[in-house]
Amino acid sequence: MTKPDTEAALADVIKSATGPLSVRGGGTRGMSGGYAPLETGGLSGISLYEPGALTIVAGAGTPLSDIDAALAAENQRLAFEPMDHRKLLGTTGTPTLGGVISANISGPRRIQGGAARDYALGVRFVDGAGNIIKNGGRVMKNVTGYDLVKLMCGSCGTLGVLTEVSLKVLPVPETSGTLMLRNLSNRDAVEVMSAAMGSPYEVTGAAHCAKILDDAPITALRVEGFEASVAYRLEKLRTMFSDRKTDMEIVPQEMSDWFWEGVRDAGKFSEAEGDVWRVSCKPSDGPALEAASEAEECFCDWGGGLIWFRTRSGSDLRAKLGSFDGHATLVRASAETKSKLGTFQPEAPGVARLSAGLRQRFDPRGILNTGLMGHE
Repeated sequence: MTKPDTEAALADVIKSATGPLSVRGGGTRGMSGGYAPLETGGLSGISLYEPGALTIVAGAGTPLSDIDAALAAENQRLAFEPMDHRKLLGTTGTPTLGGVISANISGPRRIQGGAARDYALGVRFVDGAGNIIKNGGRVMKNVTGYDLVKLMCGSCGTLGVLTEVSLKVLPVPETSGTLMLRNLSNRDAVEVMSAAMGSPYEVTGAAHCAKILDDAPITALRVEGFEASVAYRLEKLRTMFSDRKTDMEIVPQEMSDWFWEGVRDAGKFSEAEGDVWRVSCKPSDGPALEAASEAEECFCDWGGGLIWFRTRSGSDLRAKLGSFDGHATLVRASAETKSKLGTFQPEAPGVARLSAGLRQRFDPRGILNTGLMGHE
């Protein structure tokens, strides 16, 4: 196992590599592959934090807990609410900043605040040839030329190994609350969530789950901000859906935080057997996809645009869903099933050609996370 503690040392390791490397941050997502491990944990530490400028810069191997602690001391936070995979996957280790950015890990707040990539201001990374590359800066207006920052977000280490990330952060709101509606059908829930997100009440979370508090399906709408504003907007949402003739309840911040942490981390599947899939789709397609899935259970986030499915082990969910406007990622399964079905949705021919061209440019030897995203 190789764990360089400087950017230059990382570049030397990659330059001298004679075979594929499995890039790993905290090892919490179970995606390190079977090649020579290359850890980024040595590239750790916060090098700059300017609360007044809402900016933080840290090494890619910095534990996310260190980032959260530094921000919390100034009543700030990462706005994109990144998922913690450890309970779902049964992994150990510590999530790292580089792992979150390289996989573009974004939680329930994505519907209102945007994804992880929307807060990445700049990156430093080492490409597959061992070149050190910097792109972006420490303010939003500093991005010129090709936006490699966005390109690195979601590339899962196949184009380069992140060494440093600069991020925009946001203040923690005074309070939050959630309106819960019970016993809506999947289709009615999508209608409610879509209407709420289209309202002026600034909903920061919209999810539909069964068997969270009891056996009744729960459709949840979160609002954050100043206490008086939150109370006002939640009451307006309650009035907005009064014609639904269903039980509604406004829950306080403590229960709201507990619920959304479970949604963020797919907690309801952590103790259950079977494979777990993550499907991005148009919200209006969600009910039909859920009906076609033959899944053991499912729940949706992002107003219906993200659906989590728990299926029987070895089940090919992509085959059951057929063609749709979106993609299905196999998050939890046996090594045999992942080898057979692949973690990521196969790319369309045109997209595959673009991906191959990018990989040839940034990793001409094909040594970074080989095969992880379908590229060999």
